[in-house]
Amino acid sequence: MLRDKEPGSFVVRDSHSFRGAYGLAMKVATPPPSVLQLNKKAGDLANELVRHFLVECTPRGVRLKGCSNEPYFGSLTALVCQHSITPLALPCKLLIPDRDPLEEAPDSPPQTAANSAAELLKQGAACNVWYLGSLEMESLTGPQAVQKALSATLAQQPPPLSTVVHFKVSAQGITLTDNQRKLFFRRHYPVSSVIFCALDPQDRKWVADSQACRVFGFVARKQGSATDNVCHLFAEHDPEQPASAIVNFVSKVMIGSPRKV
Repeated sequence: MLRDKEPGSFVVRDSHSFRGAYGLAMKVATPPPSVLQLNKKAGDLANELVRHFLVECTPRGVRLKGCSNEPYFGSLTALVCQHSITPLALPCKLLIPDRDPLEEAPDSPPQTAANSAAELLKQGAACNVWYLGSLEMESLTGPQAVQKALSATLAQQPPPLSTVVHFKVSAQGITLTDNQRKLFFRRHYPVSSVIFCALDPQDRKWVADSQACRVFGFVARKQGSATDNVCHLFAEHDPEQPASAIVNFVSKVMIGSPRKV
C-alpha cells in the first residue's frame, strides 16, 4: 500500500509480534545506509523504502522503541501529530493524509498546511511544565519579550515561586491548570490573543528539583487591551517532553493556523 506513496506516508497497525504494541510502517525517500552498503539491485532497493518501527505502550505513555531521544506521549494520536511536525528519530516527518490511503481519488485537492494544522489543533496537545510567572511587556513582543521577561524573573530577590501546571494547547487556545492550586486554578488564553512563542534566545536555564531546565514563553495580548502584551514564562518539567516540542507545536500549529475573525 505504501510502496507507491510519497515519503512520509504511513500506516499504524496492531503489532502481531509484540502484544499490546503498534507497528508503524512508513515510506522514506532513501534506503538506510546499512542497506545501501549491500549493493542491492534497484528493484530490491525499492522494497527497502518502506521502513518499520515499533511503538511500545508503557505506564508513562507510548513511544518509539529503541530510540533514546524519543519522548513519551500521552496517546498514539499525540505521537503521530508530533512526528508530523518534526521527525525526531524517524527518517522524515509523517505526512498526515486527508483521506484513506487505499481510496483512489485523483480529483481530491492535496492536503494543505492550513487543513493539516486545523486537524492537529482538533487533537490538541498537553503536558506538565513549571510556571515561572507572567510579566507585562507593554507593546514588546517576539524573542525580545521572552528575553526581557526572563531577565526580570531571574533578577527577582527572592526568586519567584514556581509551580507545576498542566499546559494544554487546543483550537480554543492555551489553557493552564494549577492542579495543586498554589498560585491559581485555571487560566485560559484564547487563540486570537496568543501572538508569539519561543525558547529563551540566550538559552538560560531555570533550576527546579536540582535540574537545569530550558525556559520558554508565549506572548499574549493583555485582557481588555489592543496594544499591551503579557509574557508568560515556563520551564520544561520533563526532558522527555522538551520545551522545543511545545514551542514548535504552539508556533507552527496554533499561531501558524488561519485565525477566525
